[in-house]
Amino acid sequence: MSGNRTHIVGLQAVALAVLISACAQAVAQGGADPHAHHRGTASDSGAAPGPVEAVELHDQILITQDGEEVRFAAEVIADYIVVMDFVYTTCTTVCPVLSAVFSQVQDDLGESLDERVRLVSVSVDPGRDTPERLKNYSGQHGARPGWFWLTGEKASVDLVLQGLGAFTPNFEDHPSMVLVGDARSGQWTRFFGFPSPKQILTAVGELTEARQLLAAQN
Repeated sequence: MSGNRTHIVGLQAVALAVLISACAQAVAQGGADPHAHHRGTASDSGAAPGPVEAVELHDQILITQDGEEVRFAAEVIADYIVVMDFVYTTCTTVCPVLSAVFSQVQDDLGESLDERVRLVSVSVDPGRDTPERLKNYSGQHGARPGWFWLTGEKASVDLVLQGLGAFTPNFEDHPSMVLVGDARSGQWTRFFGFPSPKQILTAVGELTEARQLLAAQN
C-alpha cells in the first residue's frame, strides 16, 4: 500500500509540474489562456519575488469556508507566518494551478500547518463565492485545518485586497500572485506568476529562522 501511495504522490508531483509549466507558458504568451490578462511574470522555473510595497492588514470581518465570521488580521493572520493567494471558484486556468501549488505546500508543511504557519486563500469574487462554494472548492484540493478560504461582504473583501495590493475593479483581472509574510516582523515576499512549492517553503523557512534568531537574541 505504501508503495502505491508513493507512486501516486510521484505522479501527482509530475502532473503539477507539467500543469504549472503549461499554464506559465500560456500566460507568458498571452494566447491559449483566456485569463492571460492576469498580471505577473511567469516562467517554467516558477516565479521571481517582486518588490513589496507596504502591506496593510485591514481587520475586516470575513467569512470562512465553514461559514464562521472571523477578523482578518486579529484571528486569521494573528501571530502566524502566512502564505496567501487570491482566487475565485469559477476560474478554470490560473486559480486551479495556484490551489494545486498550495495543496502541495500544505502536505510539505506537515504538523507546522496551523501551529506556526497558515495558508490563506482570499476570494476576489465574493459576490458568487459563498462559504458553501468555497467549502466545495477547498475540498477538491484537500484543504485541512490551517488553510483558510475567505469571502464576505464585497466592501470588506475589497478593503482587505486593497491593503494586500491584490485589488482590481474587475476580479478577473486580479494579479496571479502569492504573498508570504510574517505580521509580527512586517516582512513580506510577493511572488508574481507561479511560485513553486519549494520557493514558497524557502520563504517560510527564512521567516521562521528570523523568528528563531530574534528569540535567541532576547
